[in-house]
Amino acid sequence: MSEQSQAQAHVQALALAQRVGRAMMEKDASSRFLGVCLDEIRPGYARMSMTVTAEMLNGLGLCHGGFTYKLADDAFAYACNSYNRNAVALSCSITYPAAARLGDRLTAECVERHRKGRNGTYDVEVTRQDGEVVGLFRGHCRIIDGHTLPDDQHR
Repeated sequence: MSEQSQAQAHVQALALAQRVGRAMMEKDASSRFLGVCLDEIRPGYARMSMTVTAEMLNGLGLCHGGFTYKLADDAFAYACNSYNRNAVALSCSITYPAAARLGDRLTAECVERHRKGRNGTYDVEVTRQDGEVVGLFRGHCRIIDGHTLPDDQHR
């Protein structure tokens, strides 16, 4: 493939990922409810963010780990669906090295580590605004039938 063809394919893949991200966000009521923003998406990658609100605090006054997990899982979902092939979580795990607190702006950055056949592996790092890591997430996905965008919007 020529350099020009590779560049054109990259531009098309990026545009497709962005259309998929917009379409997913339109249907993603839980993320909109929590104020989750899709900051960036490209093939195999997504960056999302949200601010910790009072409703997200646990009995210790810290951000409940479930909300950190939710943000990481969202970034994972958007990254593994960025190719417009439906993908669902097969297994996921998270570690919480530090806590998030009221008002913290959390950012989840998901990177594809491996994708072959119907399987993919992704790592997500969730950080506070000061750069401190509050979540380390690994997700494995399974490609299933279907597409986010209808056939006429694939290209």
